[in-house]
Amino acid sequence: MAVDPRIEVRDNFRSIALGTMAGWIMRIWCATLRYEIVDRYGLNDPDKPRCPLVYVLWHNRLFTVPIAWRNHTKGTRKGVVLTSASHDGSALANAVKVLGIEAFRGSSSRRAIAASVGLKRALKSGSEVCLTPDGPRGPRYRLKAGAIKLAQSVEAPVIPVHVQMSGHWVLKKAWDHFMIPYPFSRVRVIFDVPMTISPDLTEEEFEAKRVELESILRTGDVPFHQEYDS
Repeated sequence: MAVDPRIEVRDNFRSIALGTMAGWIMRIWCATLRYEIVDRYGLNDPDKPRCPLVYVLWHNRLFTVPIAWRNHTKGTRKGVVLTSASHDGSALANAVKVLGIEAFRGSSSRRAIAASVGLKRALKSGSEVCLTPDGPRGPRYRLKAGAIKLAQSVEAPVIPVHVQMSGHWVLKKAWDHFMIPYPFSRVRVIFDVPMTISPDLTEEEFEAKRVELESILRTGDVPFHQEYDS
């Protein structure tokens, strides 16, 4: 029986091998970086009660954040990222696996319901979820509503994550203009003040929250690099 392409998770040897290799390259590369972590939430505060958390950052800043989060929290928190069900998503899932982070496969176009259910379960079980709300295919720097809906459904704070780089390459042919910091450069990762999402928002209030979060993500990354595309 043919598998419905809308629910199929795509994996093959090539994507698994490339992803695993990319994960090790990221580990080695990030070890050369001079990180500065700004934690405005207090992830390591022993007096802060644990609750589900949803991190959001732009897709093109993924390279440096998994290592920064893992090192900063010293392995005391479990993380889950959402990757697409495509072969590209398979590669990314295997890359973050090397970094000690679980991946859940799905996107707005494929396996959307399964992805939503799986992420809610992960949050309720004590894991923290990281989403790139302009992925998996853009538009770049346009925040889709899924991250806010997920946080709203489990009443989880949303933590905007900013990445500021002193120097980096930009992969212009990639839809997101993926950024890779120069070796031995400075990288500042900011875990920003959390945003709370009420479960009782009207449609207009929800859109206002979406616009606010998009603006926070855009302005928080600016100091080390060029302004955003219009």
